Amino acid sequence: MTASNRTFHLAEAEDHDHAHGNGATILGFWIYLMSDALIFAALFATFGVLSSNFAGGPTPHEIFDLPLVALNTSLLLLSSITFGFAMLEMEAGRLGGTRRWLVITALFGAGFLGVELYEFASLIAEGAGPQRSGFLSGFFTLVGTHGLHVLFGLIWITTMLVQLGQRGLILENKRRMLCLSMFWHFLDIIWIGVFTFVYLFGALR
Repeated sequence: MTASNRTFHLAEAEDHDHAHGNGATILGFWIYLMSDALIFAALFATFGVLSSNFAGGPTPHEIFDLPLVALNTSLLLLSSITFGFAMLEMEAGRLGGTRRWLVITALFGAGFLGVELYEFASLIAEGAGPQRSGFLSGFFTLVGTHGLHVLFGLIWITTMLVQLGQRGLILENKRRMLCLSMFWHFLDIIWIGVFTFVYLFGALR
């Protein structure tokens, strides 16, 4: 076997290993997302059962600030768009653009989390904390769990920025970016459910 043939077969084997590793990682991450979706499904179901248990406390119509929630929803949806731009930059091989759009995504995500914390603090200050009624317990648990996921996503984005700065757009970092993108868009889908099922339907009662 000539040197050129050996080089070709080695490169072919390396590409096969990378493709196999990439497929296994993506499959494993899909399984994680499905398990996470089951957790949120259980939380939605629990909220549905408790949503009419006000125990003489405030109702959704009395405490929900829909314009504030709409602003928060816009922040998260915009972050999904900016993440899409980061992925386009990554596919084009532009490291600087990828990192810039990731930073913008993180800023939108941090803004979303800040508004959510403000909402929680305002409700607790008004005496509408999670211990007040079954409805509020379900609300804080569901929305708070989503908020914790957003916080984890922000930590992941920060870690990803460091890894991109250290090693650039290598195959492993592209794979991590793909998983992070799936996770971030998953949070957007869950929030649309929260916005519709919890806030809109609650305010219309």
